[in-house]
Amino acid sequence: QLQASGGGLVQAGDSLTLSCAASRITFIMYKMAWFRQAPGREREFVAAIAATGGRTVYSDSVQGRFLISRDNDKSTTDLQMNNLKAEDTAVYYCAAGSVGLRTEIRTSATWYGYWGQGTKVTVSS
Repeated sequence: QLQASGGGLVQAGDSLTLSCAASRITFIMYKMAWFRQAPGREREFVAAIAATGGRTVYSDSVQGRFLISRDNDKSTTDLQMNNLKAEDTAVYYCAAGSVGLRTEIRTSATWYGYWGQGTKVTVSS
């Protein structure tokens, strides 16, 4: 129901945009988020956007470099990643959750019931 794409191998300082296409869910009712998991590390929150699209939140490590957006007409959410660093290397997962108000944002993976398969991003320094 969530299909992530756009990963790849890039150089430090490059930009990359990940996309997540949702199907078989009422997309406008779902908060969307991106998480990532680097080798040997736990999955961590990256960015989230409210179902209404009016609010966003980012982890400290990506604040100012990444931008999350959504298109409710196309049932997609994107993660634009700028000025990539080697430490951004990870498998990135998109997630959808419907708990709480549509204007709310949740940063814990616990609140997201649907997950994409992950797309790998490798940043060489």
